[in-house]
Amino acid sequence: MRSVSLCLLICFLCGCTSYPAGAPPVTNFVLDRYLGQWHEIARLDHRFERGLSKVTAQYERRDDGGVRVINRGFDAEAGEWKEAEGRAYFVGDASVAHLKVSFFGPFYASYVVFGLDENYQHAFVSGPDNDYLWLLAREPAVSEDVWQSFLRKAEQAGFDTGALIRP
Repeated sequence: MRSVSLCLLICFLCGCTSYPAGAPPVTNFVLDRYLGQWHEIARLDHRFERGLSKVTAQYERRDDGGVRVINRGFDAEAGEWKEAEGRAYFVGDASVAHLKVSFFGPFYASYVVFGLDENYQHAFVSGPDNDYLWLLAREPAVSEDVWQSFLRKAEQAGFDTGALIRP
């Protein structure tokens, strides 16, 4: 029984760092170009971001080789800013945009950049499955061309783009 429980735990933990079949991570990724502030343009709804607007993500290098992640958003109902700090590490090769991120102790989930323009101005990001999707940009708005490109790529990857929230 103990070995079955251990196997299930290992499968669960490994599954958290998977990614959707239609959204493989970009290659030739350069972390230093990705660091800095990003604005959330659109997302699929989740309890940890519910009700937040003006959401940003700040990425910085950590001394241990990982990435410090600071997510911040305004909760209009509470009238206050909310902030969460996490850490991220590459799952494999650092030239592949597939990281694992944690905001809660030893529990990690995938952070997969599956679309990125050559100037690192907008990014299409998923989690371990098609329930997690974000469009991030360096500026708080994107062009219609970027928006349409995001929708096409997300739909082709199997995401429910009709459920997107544009905070």
